[in-house]
Amino acid sequence: MKELYVMRSALMVVYWDMETMMPPKALQLRSEQLAVLELTLHKMQVDQRFAALLDEVETSAGFASLSAGNKRAVVLARKDYDEASKLPDDLVTDLAKQQALTVGIWKKAKAAKDFDMFKPELAKMIQLKKRAADILMQVKGTKTPYDALIDTFEPGMTAQRIDQVFSGMRDGLMRIMRKAETSGKKIDDSILSRKVSFAAQRRISEAAMKFIGFDTTSANAAGRLDETEHPFTTGYYDDVRITTHYYEDRFVSSLFSVLHEGGHALYDQNLPREWMYQTMGAPCSYGIHESQSRFVENMVGRSPEFLAYFMPRLRRITGRSLRGVKLRDFVAAVNAIQPSKIRVEADEVTYGLHVIIRFEMERDIFAGKLSVDDLPQAWNEKYEKYLGLEIENDSEGVMQDTHWAGGSFGYFPSYALGNIYGGMFLRKMNADMPDWKQDIRRGDFSNVKQWLVSNVHSKGNLYDPGDLVRVVTGQDLTIVPFLTYLDEKCDRLISP
Repeated sequence: MKELYVMRSALMVVYWDMETMMPPKALQLRSEQLAVLELTLHKMQVDQRFAALLDEVETSAGFASLSAGNKRAVVLARKDYDEASKLPDDLVTDLAKQQALTVGIWKKAKAAKDFDMFKPELAKMIQLKKRAADILMQVKGTKTPYDALIDTFEPGMTAQRIDQVFSGMRDGLMRIMRKAETSGKKIDDSILSRKVSFAAQRRISEAAMKFIGFDTTSANAAGRLDETEHPFTTGYYDDVRITTHYYEDRFVSSLFSVLHEGGHALYDQNLPREWMYQTMGAPCSYGIHESQSRFVENMVGRSPEFLAYFMPRLRRITGRSLRGVKLRDFVAAVNAIQPSKIRVEADEVTYGLHVIIRFEMERDIFAGKLSVDDLPQAWNEKYEKYLGLEIENDSEGVMQDTHWAGGSFGYFPSYALGNIYGGMFLRKMNADMPDWKQDIRRGDFSNVKQWLVSNVHSKGNLYDPGDLVRVVTGQDLTIVPFLTYLDEKCDRLISP
């Protein structure tokens, strides 16, 4: 297991380099490199010696007396082995190679606003993922191929269950959005478009990372911050790397991007060290991962308390850019509920609708109801239906995210599930630590961080996500805490 995880961590660095430092001409070579490395990892995982060791442990007389953690480690290792052993070598290499090529083409097509340039490579990626999903459906015992892909990111979750949860969430989010729209309260968000230099934004990023305790500068630093088209986090324990992007006329985009990715990074860095090279030492799920990033970005980062603490620092760094901006107006602007076309720029209320759109499209792609040719029109129609927005080009539409180019079908539901988990965690933290907002106002994130570490990070992969939520909060999955949190925030925004 240690060899497998060391290899995976090395692959993370190679993928990180592809997005941050790799020269453009290296794309074809990188696709070949990734194909060889992914195949090597695959062969390690399905080695017959590994299967023999699993068999020996599972049939051992001492298996029943193992701790719950060690039993869980064996169960997860068996699940990984059974799934990987059914995927043929050629599919593993084809997927790795196609991922590099499709992401490379996506970057060019997005810049050119040309979906036709992207379409052939995306079609190849979807066909490969359908082939993998058909195989994994048989191994996992899921009802549909798409359920098999969802299980990769959110173990135990199905499209049917997600649809039930999202149905209630969609109605709640649209109700809150309409409440904000019909309130008559006008929020001036033009202050967020004031120009701030890239140099100043990099200093803002440093201040944000210092606040949450993500170290990129000391002799013991285990993190990095770099710049990419689409922000992401990758890494493992002592080497966790985040990225952001800078726009001169949207400086808060990078601030909240850094807080979001920093939330991911803190989770990766605070997993249980005693399980570092075991499946038990991995994150619980992508939805739980998203709960941590959205928690830091929104429930802490967009809170009046954090902004009250951070505003003087913003003023010092940006100079004249924020002259005359009052704190209450800044808090309102960064929390304004306003439908927008871009998911990563969306407010907390409409963000979930962006994710629901992607989930519905993925479900239809793998059910054979949507072809690659259909995607732009289907996307545009859903944005009109749910958000009342007209998409002007495919770069702000179906090509805005990198996930489908990278083959991460089944990932998107985790974003919205993460918000729901986060709402449940927030309610529990409020009960456990009612004064946490006063800590944040003083610039002290340590108690909040320790609560997250103790209740979520330290559990690693001991539980499936639904079970972890139940262990932490005492409740089964429910959308009520998250919608209550948004309702209360909306009421504060629209109050006279």
